[in-house]
Amino acid sequence: MSRSLPCHIYSFWVLLPFWILYTTSTNKCTVRHEIADCSHLKLTQIPDDLPANITVLNLTHNQLRRLPPANFTIYSQLTTLDGGFNTISKLEPELCQSLPLLEILNLQHNELSQLSDKTFIFCMNLIELHLMSNSIQKIQNNPFKNLKNLIKLDLSHNGLSSTKLGTQLQLENLQELLLANNKISALKREELDFLGNSSLKRLELSSNQIQEFSPGCFHAIGKLFGLSLNNVKLSPSLTEKLCLELSNTSIENLSLSNIQLYKTSNTTFFGLKQTNLSMLDLSHNSLSVIGNDSFAWLPHLKYFFLEYNNIERLSSRSLYGLSNVKYLNLRRSFTKQSISLASLPKIEDFSFQWLKSLEYLNMEDNNFPGKRNTFTGLIKLKSLSLSNSFSSLRTLTNETFISLADSPLLILNLTKNKISKIESGAFSWLGHLKVLDLGLNEIGQELTGQEWRGLKNIVEVYLSYNRYLELTTDSFALVPSLQQLMLRRVALRNMDCSPSPFHPLFNLTILDLSNNNIANINDELLKGLEKLQILDLQHNNLARLWKHANPGGPVQFLKGLSHLHILNLESNGFDEIPADAFRDLSELKSIDLGLNNLNILPPSVFDNQVSLKSLSLQKNLITSVKKTVFGPAFQKLSNLDMRFNPFDCTCESIAWFVSWINSTHTNISELSSHYLCNTPPQYHGLPVILFDTSPCKDSAPFELFFMITASMLLIFIFIILLIHFEGWRISFYWNVSVHRVLGFKEIDKQPEQFEYAAYIIHAYKDRDWVWEHAPMEEKDETLRFCLEERDFEAGALELEAIVNSIKRSRKIIFVITQHLLKDPLCKRFKVHHAVQQAIEQNLDSIILIFLEEIPDYKLNHALCLRRGMFKSHCILNWPVQKERINAFHHKLQVALGSRNSVH
Repeated sequence: MSRSLPCHIYSFWVLLPFWILYTTSTNKCTVRHEIADCSHLKLTQIPDDLPANITVLNLTHNQLRRLPPANFTIYSQLTTLDGGFNTISKLEPELCQSLPLLEILNLQHNELSQLSDKTFIFCMNLIELHLMSNSIQKIQNNPFKNLKNLIKLDLSHNGLSSTKLGTQLQLENLQELLLANNKISALKREELDFLGNSSLKRLELSSNQIQEFSPGCFHAIGKLFGLSLNNVKLSPSLTEKLCLELSNTSIENLSLSNIQLYKTSNTTFFGLKQTNLSMLDLSHNSLSVIGNDSFAWLPHLKYFFLEYNNIERLSSRSLYGLSNVKYLNLRRSFTKQSISLASLPKIEDFSFQWLKSLEYLNMEDNNFPGKRNTFTGLIKLKSLSLSNSFSSLRTLTNETFISLADSPLLILNLTKNKISKIESGAFSWLGHLKVLDLGLNEIGQELTGQEWRGLKNIVEVYLSYNRYLELTTDSFALVPSLQQLMLRRVALRNMDCSPSPFHPLFNLTILDLSNNNIANINDELLKGLEKLQILDLQHNNLARLWKHANPGGPVQFLKGLSHLHILNLESNGFDEIPADAFRDLSELKSIDLGLNNLNILPPSVFDNQVSLKSLSLQKNLITSVKKTVFGPAFQKLSNLDMRFNPFDCTCESIAWFVSWINSTHTNISELSSHYLCNTPPQYHGLPVILFDTSPCKDSAPFELFFMITASMLLIFIFIILLIHFEGWRISFYWNVSVHRVLGFKEIDKQPEQFEYAAYIIHAYKDRDWVWEHAPMEEKDETLRFCLEERDFEAGALELEAIVNSIKRSRKIIFVITQHLLKDPLCKRFKVHHAVQQAIEQNLDSIILIFLEEIPDYKLNHALCLRRGMFKSHCILNWPVQKERINAFHHKLQVALGSRNSVH
């Protein structure tokens, strides 16, 4: 059924977006997905016009002094409130009462100095509480006792001199307690008793002035899994005392970075013997001496961080006992200023033999000589990073990595080691290796292929940024499993040898040959690389290969790469492209031809690029962008880069391009500033997007004839449509006019003599509705409806009765439903007779009542009626809301009382 909104409701919905915009601009807060961001607005009070359903409110970086609970009553759905970086000096207990769902409260960088027992009394659902960088110097009584669900409490960067946060057991679910950067000088058992039922995964005490660990101080905590004491001046003796206090605790993670631990002995970590410590961080300690058996007491350790130290010597027993360590970071741990070999730090043979579970070893940025048995014993090592680690490793021989013969090494990083030569079989011990990085060295040699002997499972080889590499037919014959080969900027030589050096690499998916000044290659260079997906050939000198004047014609070096996705040919000096250069590359998604000298492209060059998403042609000499050339490439394009080209802003050159720009959703960066006209002179420097394409339409010599013909055609179509949709109205008024001209008088001019106010035409299935609402005639004595079941004379013929009743009724009411449209008697006789009588007598006597939403085309198809045939007050819609029925009755009375005469 049709429903129409009252004018004031309709206006409300129309103006709603503007109202939202207005409120947003009033408080300047940004609201999205139930998250309100009111930060950096210099607010002095809480905004009161935000949506009531927000769950996150950001009030950081304002000028708030208080958080009045009354102001948060309307935001009762808040789960996160961030009031950091303000000047709040007091927190009222009723705040959490107004926010019963609050889980995260952040008040960092404020001016809170005191917390009472009532401050958080109503914050029962709080999970995180951030109070860092305030002025809290002492915690009195038990302000946190009601926070039974609290998981994280941050009191860092305050003035606390004690860890005592309560006098009774509390915070049983606390996992993180952050007390870094305070003034805590001693850890006392009685001050940590309040954590007796807690299981702390992280106790952060870094950057304090701790000089005392009282007996049993950590045993006061229920279960302590993680402890951070970074930047605390402990020294070796106090570190030993700390470990003794951690004995028999649940400690698993211990971070002691930068604690001035310059040496260790076999007693330093003795106290950790009775623990399950799995992570130890000793980085940034200037650690120079590691005594034998120093870590013998850490059998459960898995992650060990020793980076940024200054270890002088690693003996065969320095790492004794670390049989379960999986990750060891020794980056920049052996660095010395002197370059004399005599002063270099020493790693004795078999120093790593105890690390039977080690999988990842990082020894980057060190300076030590490699030895025959340096890595012996690492039977589970999978990743080894030796970037910038060797002092004199110029040549890789078949003995360099002999100590890794028993290691299942998968990744080896040898970058930045000034390696100049790889001898035959240098990696023959590394049969499991998958990734080999030899980039950023000084390798200069001919690759015979024997260098890779033994690398049966190699997948990735990085040789980029070396001195020079001369390829042969067999350079990669022994590594057919290779999938990624990086040869960027290695001054490649002998690239035109046949068969191609890459011919055996039928599994190759990525090949980087960029920045090599390659000029001579043949069309078999990439033959057989059917799995290749990414090819980088930028910054070479391939221009001659695609010239038509090249002896033998253009070299089709891209043929056969049917699965290529990304092709980079930037900066190659191309000024020609063969029409079939990309013919076989139907899966290309990205082509980069930037920084070349291209001007005219063949019309069919991009015909097969049906999958192209990105096209770069920046900084070329392109003057014309025509549909015949770029149409196929632009169909599915997501990114286009044609900046800095000297566009010819004429109709023939760029009219289609400008029209395409105005209709596309493709990303075209810097369109208004870097797409400028070069010619003709009057358009020089004008943005291409501003080029007027309206004069570019073809002008024919018969333009006037075309306009006249088009006008006549439009008029003819208009007449046909007028007759089709308004023919009935024309016919109706024609009959009225004829009757008046011939002298007939309109029936309404005679005194109206009707027995009934209206005859109701309805489908049999709608009789219940008619009988239910016909009683309205009882409210108005002047109304009397003609109902077939009630008012037809007994024994009279039905059709004759219908005709007589219509004649005796002032109005005719159609009760229109789907049933009426399907009722044969109504469709073929009742409706037809009623309409015919109305037209013949010049009457406007028909009233339509729609009980359902009936489209106009269905009404016309079934009953040959249209809404446009009747005045608006004669078309009524039965309301859904009961409160509008009285208004409907009033409209019906108005329609029944209107004149029948057609004017």
